[in-house]
Amino acid sequence: MKGTKSRSVLISGASIAGPALAYWLDRYGFDVTVVERAPTVRSGGYPIDVRGTAIDVVERMDLLPSVQAAHIDSRELKFVDAEGGVICTIPPDDLTSNQAGRNVELPRGALTTLLYNLTKGRPIRYRFNDSIETLEDDGSSVEIRFKSGDRHRYDVVIGADGLHSRTRRLVFGPEEQINHYLGRCFNIFSMPNDMGLAHGAIIYGEAGRTAGALAVRDSKEVFAFLIFASNEPPFGAHPDGEEQYQRTAAVFADGGWEVPRLLQAMRHAEDLYFDTVSQIRMPTWSSGRVALVGDAAYGPSFLSGQGTSMALAGAYVLAGELASRDDPSDAFSAYERIARPFIEANQALAIEGNGFLLLPRTPQEVEARNQILAAIAAGEGIGAQNDDAGKVHSMLSLPDYTG
Repeated sequence: MKGTKSRSVLISGASIAGPALAYWLDRYGFDVTVVERAPTVRSGGYPIDVRGTAIDVVERMDLLPSVQAAHIDSRELKFVDAEGGVICTIPPDDLTSNQAGRNVELPRGALTTLLYNLTKGRPIRYRFNDSIETLEDDGSSVEIRFKSGDRHRYDVVIGADGLHSRTRRLVFGPEEQINHYLGRCFNIFSMPNDMGLAHGAIIYGEAGRTAGALAVRDSKEVFAFLIFASNEPPFGAHPDGEEQYQRTAAVFADGGWEVPRLLQAMRHAEDLYFDTVSQIRMPTWSSGRVALVGDAAYGPSFLSGQGTSMALAGAYVLAGELASRDDPSDAFSAYERIARPFIEANQALAIEGNGFLLLPRTPQEVEARNQILAAIAAGEGIGAQNDDAGKVHSMLSLPDYTG
């Protein structure tokens, strides 16, 4: 293992990629600081998946038993029509790759808590309630002025601060240049579980709009979602919540099933999260002594189901390459060379996969969805396509950086 072990690294973002990267860099002897604008690590959140190569990452972190213990065991997806009649009920595994032991679904907050607990007992500093205000890379170090007013210099700065990364904007410019819109917008929020839903989801989809709810085990609340198609992004980087509600209500004005109740719950939800469905695609993930990881560098959108797994795998490779090389630029180049084929193949799953089954945009896609659901219900399945996705999930063989 090469590298100057006392090198200082600032990581912006304490969700998934940030703490995972911090863990590996600390193991390799780096002086690590994580800055997070929230007052603490964010718990809660909708379920996410850890699949394929990412399973190898959490296993090497000795977290696999804890991750598996948090598995939420979703058992059914129920598709309904406007009157609530059941079109088809299928196991979620029929729509996703489920290689034995290589796919774990767990609440996002469960994973962020596991990662934070793994790192907080180590000599890693967390700066909560703070963020990067300015960043100046002079070629030998990076000077940071924090929002709190403090100033510090670091040898390397890593942006792990999500799809709308401020670190990326400070170094690479406006998001519009690298944000690739995928033609949909989504809303997700909590509401009481008075549908009798447990261990699964119920989905109502028409051309250009989908509504539904997801229950984590037998929770008293569900995650409700309202998703709609739009040829152009209907808002900019800082949309207004009331405008988004009015926009969504107009799209779903004559919606069937439980749509009126979902709209009412959306209006009063305290945890409403909404955004466009987009991917981040960058020609390079680094500049000078600054690099990006996770959604900040290559957010794939939830249509791929691979954002968390890509973040974990990317953090592992980035840390290992920084530890193996004295020059950060060389490390960043190796990180891209190793990880980019895996990243781009997984991003492609959002474009080439079965997204229309959950989010049909046209009447033709609705008809195709219904035919495929009928085939799945008859036991025909779509196994070959899922097998291909499973190969993509596991296509990156992790380098060994312990030598």
